[in-house]
Amino acid sequence: MSSVKSTGPRYWRSLDEVADTPEFRTFMHREFPAGASELLEGTDRRGFLRLMGASMALAGAGLTGCRRWPKEHIAPYAARPEGMTPGKATQYASIVELAGIATGILATTHDGRPTKLEGNPGHPGSLGALTGQQQAMILDLYDPDRSRGALERPGNAAKAATSEWNAFARWWSKHAATLGTGKDLWFIAEPSGSPSLGRMQRALQTKFPDATWVTWNPLAGEQEEGLDTAMGGHLRPVHDVSRADVIVSLESDFLCGEGDSLAQARGWASKRTPDHGHMSRVLVLEPGLSVTGAAADDRWSMKSSAISQVAGHLAAAITGDASLAPAGQAPDVVHTLASQLNAAKGHGLVIAGRSQPAAVHHLAALMNEQLGNTGTTVRYVRVPQPELDTADLAAFVADKNVDTVVLIGCNPVYDAPADMNFAAKLKSLPNSVHLSSHDDETSRACRWHLTRAHALESWGDGTAWDGTISVQQPMILPLFGGRTPAELIALMAGESNTAGFDIVRRTFEDLTGKPMTPADKEPAYDPAWRRTLHAGVLEGSTPTAETPPVQRSVASVDASTSGLELNFTPSYALGNGQFANNGWLQELPDPLTKLTWENAFLMHQDDANAAGVSDGDEVTVKVGSASVNGPVIVQPGQTKGTISVALGWGRAFPGRVCTDAGFDAYAIRKTNGMWSTGDVSVTATGNSIPLARTQMHFAIDSVGGEGTQERLPMLFREGSLDTFNSNPSFAKHMSHSMGNLSLWQSQQFDGAHNAWGMTVDLNKCIGCGHCIMACQAENNIPIVGKDQVIMGREMHWLRIDRYYRFKSDGDGGYDVTNPGTVAMQPMMCQHCENAPCEQVCPVAATVHTADGLNAMVYNRCVGTRYCSNNCPYKVRRFNFFDYFRRDPLRETGMLQVQPDYYVRRQSGGEQCKSAQN
Repeated sequence: MSSVKSTGPRYWRSLDEVADTPEFRTFMHREFPAGASELLEGTDRRGFLRLMGASMALAGAGLTGCRRWPKEHIAPYAARPEGMTPGKATQYASIVELAGIATGILATTHDGRPTKLEGNPGHPGSLGALTGQQQAMILDLYDPDRSRGALERPGNAAKAATSEWNAFARWWSKHAATLGTGKDLWFIAEPSGSPSLGRMQRALQTKFPDATWVTWNPLAGEQEEGLDTAMGGHLRPVHDVSRADVIVSLESDFLCGEGDSLAQARGWASKRTPDHGHMSRVLVLEPGLSVTGAAADDRWSMKSSAISQVAGHLAAAITGDASLAPAGQAPDVVHTLASQLNAAKGHGLVIAGRSQPAAVHHLAALMNEQLGNTGTTVRYVRVPQPELDTADLAAFVADKNVDTVVLIGCNPVYDAPADMNFAAKLKSLPNSVHLSSHDDETSRACRWHLTRAHALESWGDGTAWDGTISVQQPMILPLFGGRTPAELIALMAGESNTAGFDIVRRTFEDLTGKPMTPADKEPAYDPAWRRTLHAGVLEGSTPTAETPPVQRSVASVDASTSGLELNFTPSYALGNGQFANNGWLQELPDPLTKLTWENAFLMHQDDANAAGVSDGDEVTVKVGSASVNGPVIVQPGQTKGTISVALGWGRAFPGRVCTDAGFDAYAIRKTNGMWSTGDVSVTATGNSIPLARTQMHFAIDSVGGEGTQERLPMLFREGSLDTFNSNPSFAKHMSHSMGNLSLWQSQQFDGAHNAWGMTVDLNKCIGCGHCIMACQAENNIPIVGKDQVIMGREMHWLRIDRYYRFKSDGDGGYDVTNPGTVAMQPMMCQHCENAPCEQVCPVAATVHTADGLNAMVYNRCVGTRYCSNNCPYKVRRFNFFDYFRRDPLRETGMLQVQPDYYVRRQSGGEQCKSAQN
């Protein structure tokens, strides 16, 4: 099925809906699929209980029947801390750092325990927002699988011996004396822009001048290499999307997942207000559908290697330099892109994605300079570099003289290229140390594992994408005795003071140019220091952006691959895999596939047909001699001849949540194909894997007959900018697909004392799902696990419906493999003034308040689900299990629970409280 016959604009959620399969019909006329009313039986039941006992532990959750809460005694403070009011929330400014980029946060604490993270409006990296990953980091703080103290595995012992930091310090003191100048000493660390870590590196360089430092990030692209060739030096582009009228994305998911995505999404949204008479245009070239591609005004689906070719032709067209064009005729898209960029000179922008080679980043810089965009929509800042001599991961593996390696934060045994055989190299070394939050894959191959402090337990500092320096302060003492990278390096460098606060404070004195406080005295009171802690940003620390000239000579781009092409993408939920043991993120639906709890191979319909597979069928994907098995999803928008797969799943670390979640795509990722590769084959195994996808859950029932034309409702209304300019209220007058019904009846608020409401600007929503994570953290919403998600029992109070718009196939029908546009529609309880749920509830659990709100009385609900059946939005959730029960791990998991919101147990129907909050 690649096309259907229909007339007029139609929207659809899934291929099953378009085909009107029996399964879809059954789902539409039952709130839950068959079998959802009974508990699982047999092995599935055992798997469910295992998963539930693991995943719910993070939220102090599980399954019980009737029971009482344990008796507790509350004792007052013997000496109440100054300024603390018991039960009152307090916020502090700090930062979290991912991939070396610091983002400002406001951490809410209750009685000394962090409970919620928000974006810091005064920080350039957050502007008041946070990604779903950053919000979920608070759950990692209370992860019961975090390691405690230190572990030692002398001689690569299979079982680690419990140790302590003092024992490691004594061992290092003796061992460091044998290392001389450090010629055979290597450090492998995740990226960091911390000035304090840089200062400790200088101290380390004094002690070991010949040591080598490797920065390892499996999701790093070749942007820095490309700009180094283009302009010299280690540079990073800072895009001002708010000033761009035309944006061309060369496989860059700049709205959700790359670099400064929060600030760029905010800038893009500022240009999407039609009241000004015009809006910016986003033109995207990509192999698989991304969040940015879904939000684009025009999108071209093509292979990743073909995008490199387009970049060369486009640069030649813009600069007039034919030598930049690769061999062959320029595709038609080049003329379209060049004409729109030329029409927006000085206010256009070309962004190259991290999956593109260095030459394309060079070409993007050259085109921005030629178009006059440099200095307006893009500037450049210097990237902080390690103080020690640097090398790459391949050089470490090739060095036969390595004696000692110290790994900080990263996990290369899991995510290094498969052909590098990093694990064997690490296990062969006599001395290895790993600082990480968990005893993970890399730690288990090392002699020493050391517990790392969480960001909310740490004193530290960091650098935002634009170079602004921020300070990190702890919200709670380290729960499990962890330490920061700067503290570890200070210990290894032989510093007399290795306390995190002292390290950061003295770095601050260096940055502000004030004289150092004597080492034997406490730092003096400094108003500037207090202001920085309060604001979360060091005033005046943003470096001056640069606009260096771009070299005209550019390396040639690689030729487009023939045959099947495999593309690797970061997971929107798990990143490079560091969040795999986070239950919130495992259950967060992917913005486009709506898949939870695992990854899959995304294929074009024709490629799936050629392989003889469909959704959920397991395949073996082979790259060279390496292979991995995983399920298939036939994904609209996927380029024919390409397969996309998300990294970060299939962890070998035995975490309570991540075990058996997805497959490890790093196993087929090699040095010469880090982002895309050919030499790919796909073979069906004959097995099938049930997929926990939410895209058809809570589907709004359709009207009309059995045919596609009548059946698909117009649930999403849209118009062009010209339509809006001529009639700004056009949406109010669009008729319902069944007569003249309207969702905008003005009389629905007649008689209300107050007008409540939370609106979502659909012109700006990109469907990223960050709001779902914010709602989960705010309202103590439990996770339910894969098996219950398959049954349609996910508990998220807020969902984002994703619709595809039919695109003409040129033969009187519609192409369902390459949708014209993608529409995102967040859906939460509307708190209707004329609420249909109130009319049918037999026990008056859902009622109307004097304030004009649709409220829910939890202890009345008996779970009839009449309210959901009568709700046109399908926004109710039903909590039939007691997820928040007493649990041996409740001591850690329950610390995150918001005390201002009732923790519900088998409360029946639930609804979003967005209008009330």
